[in-house]
Amino acid sequence: MAETLTPELQSLKTSLQDKGVKYALASFVDIHGMCKAKAVPLSHFGQMMAGSELFTGAALDGVPQAVSDEEVSARPDPDSATILPWNSEIAWFASDLYLQGKPFDACCRSILKKVLAEAAEMGFTFNMGIETEFFILKETADGRGAPVSDRDTLAKPCYDLPGLLDNFTWVQEIVEAMNQLGWDVYSFDHEDGNGQFETDFTYCDALKMSDRLTFFKLMVKEIAKKHGYFATFMPKPFADRTGSGAHYNMSLADVKTGENLFVDVDDPRRCGLSKLGYQFISGVLRHAQAICAVIAPTVNSYKRLVPKGSMSGFTWAPVYICYGNNNRTNMLRIPLGGGRVECRASDISSNLYLGAAMILAAGLEGIREGLDPGEPHTENMYEYSLKELEEKGIKFLPRTLGGAIAAFAADPLSKLVMGDLMYQTYVDFKTQEWEEYHSHVSDWEIQRYLKFF
Repeated sequence: MAETLTPELQSLKTSLQDKGVKYALASFVDIHGMCKAKAVPLSHFGQMMAGSELFTGAALDGVPQAVSDEEVSARPDPDSATILPWNSEIAWFASDLYLQGKPFDACCRSILKKVLAEAAEMGFTFNMGIETEFFILKETADGRGAPVSDRDTLAKPCYDLPGLLDNFTWVQEIVEAMNQLGWDVYSFDHEDGNGQFETDFTYCDALKMSDRLTFFKLMVKEIAKKHGYFATFMPKPFADRTGSGAHYNMSLADVKTGENLFVDVDDPRRCGLSKLGYQFISGVLRHAQAICAVIAPTVNSYKRLVPKGSMSGFTWAPVYICYGNNNRTNMLRIPLGGGRVECRASDISSNLYLGAAMILAAGLEGIREGLDPGEPHTENMYEYSLKELEEKGIKFLPRTLGGAIAAFAADPLSKLVMGDLMYQTYVDFKTQEWEEYHSHVSDWEIQRYLKFF
């Protein structure tokens, strides 16, 4: 029996068929932001779009269901249709999860959409640009991986041209795939760690950017595998090298006109940011410790959030809850030219749907309450002593995942954003992760203690 489709869906299906697509993926993310999906022949496109594909949440990380519960269904967003650049017979769709015909409370994408709707009611569109940092490595006997290029050995490899050129074949393939998808890459480079790279592409609204970053991680892994290497989005794979951030570049725009509402060329603080932007910053700083549990979501994330530790000196990662101008030692930075706010605490392992939801909700609170963050810090924050920081009233970001989860659990904003089900799931899942880490006996402990005592 032929499917009955709306004119819009029929047009989409025909377009996909004309491009050689044979299969569609109804995809969603688990608590880690990792893709889960079922593949559907295009002949069953209509039923897939109506939510025919069912998933047992109990089989997944952080999709809180019991084995006896009814399955959740994935309802694809037609606007997210993305043909895989490395396999043009398959189209990927970002999906919302439903349960018994209603939105599933613990769906990451739906959680973000709820906060975006609140922003829209206030007259705002939330725009984001993400700086994607990651490592591409070749396999080694010890399983830790090494840079693809044997020349990639500099103590300060940031912007190293030979290191970029030695990897250009696969880097170019990633960039061309991004541009094929219409993402508009405007630069890419060798980053500050050996084997580390970054791509920068044009901002868009937060939901679309979350979909894109989710797909980006999948795509980079697949392209690296094609060339015989592997990609890692682990925040800190090497103790003596810079970690991989995913700096959130954020602004609010007028929901009707698209005008950037964070721009103010006459800013008396000379950062180029509007009063609205400063209020947004205030809300984020107020809830920074709780937000950190979501934008730096792993045990390993906190090996990155230290002031020193890479071969090139500073780690370039923030440790203090403060903001400043074009100064990379603050958690929140207003880049040169103003008009946007950059969060530097976020790392590439984060689930952007949840991270964007938390940080937007905090920023909206700052706007509603008319908060002000005080004067920007233009100095090197790393150079202050603990006593000086205390005198200035500057607090620290959490030092461990355990500390971050405790802050997340104690902050009312967390449950407000996540809802009861995902809030408790996140606390329980990440607490277990932290406790499992502490029960593990590391190589460091063996080397330090085994023959000492």
